[in-house]
Amino acid sequence: MQILVVDDSKSILVAISAALSTIPDIRVTTLLHPMNALDLCATTTYDLVMVDYTMPVMTGVDLIRALRQRDDYQHVPIVMLTSESERSVRLAAIEAGATEFLSKPFDALELKARIVNLLKLRRFQLDLAGQADMLQRLVDNATAKLAAREEEIIWRLARAIEYRDGCTGDHISRVAQISTLLAEEIGMPETQCRMIYLATPLHDVGKIGIADGVLTKPGRLTSEELVEMRRHVEIGVRILENGSSELLQIAEGIAAGHHEKWDGTGYPKGLKGSAIPIEARIVAIADVFEALCSHRPYKKAWTLQAAREHILSEAGRHFDPECVAAFARRWPQIEALMTESEGAGHEEPAPRAAVA
Repeated sequence: MQILVVDDSKSILVAISAALSTIPDIRVTTLLHPMNALDLCATTTYDLVMVDYTMPVMTGVDLIRALRQRDDYQHVPIVMLTSESERSVRLAAIEAGATEFLSKPFDALELKARIVNLLKLRRFQLDLAGQADMLQRLVDNATAKLAAREEEIIWRLARAIEYRDGCTGDHISRVAQISTLLAEEIGMPETQCRMIYLATPLHDVGKIGIADGVLTKPGRLTSEELVEMRRHVEIGVRILENGSSELLQIAEGIAAGHHEKWDGTGYPKGLKGSAIPIEARIVAIADVFEALCSHRPYKKAWTLQAAREHILSEAGRHFDPECVAAFARRWPQIEALMTESEGAGHEEPAPRAAVA
């Protein structure tokens, strides 16, 4: 345990050092000037500090107050040594954060006994802090494992949906990555961007309830089949609704709103503008763009440039203009992502432009 003693009297420092010399496992540092003490405490956290009241430049009360402003000295025992008997001095020291008082001239046995007791309290405090840190690490590790399992379940479920839809799992990965880029670009916090990345793969979870004949039909859908296909939004909401975690709540909002349009002509509710959850507005762009660039049973893949121009042209109609602007600013990264992925489109746009 390390003790710092600050007093402008050399004889007092010698006497205190002698009185404390018989306490085992301690190291005593003595200083004559309070400013030197502040400099030293900036790099070393002592387990106990003793300060004189009357010192040059600053009083012991001032020194205590300065130390208590440091995070690592919030709970360190600080003892004031003073020959002052005025009540105002003691009150000022208490208000500044003094733990204990010792009067000058001091009794060596009393000094030793009080310091031993304060060091015991300090050891107990450090033990508790160590246990708290250990418990926090255990909690963090457990939380990280749960998050990893949750993420794994989400991606496996989403990948299964994509394979049933006749696609590879690369689609959901690209949509999630593009959505994250857009979320970052419009200034969303890192934690929310991460939530969007994890929730996006579930945007079409409702397709699990759509008949194969409709889901994988190679040609245009009839009006009845189109109604059936659009039911995947309702089914997805039912699967995800009433989730207790923020992740599932965001996933529900994305599933419910990623087919809504900025001008109110989308489905299922015809929501308009900012009434559509921002997460859904982001995913709508990423989903349509990636779908345009990918081959589907009912269409050929568009070129990246053609798909990009389509997204830009739909600002203010299909898509949130702010999100489209973010898409344009992040285009170099999006283009690189799509170019690196297998199956990027090289054909001109087909008549059927987007996924129902």
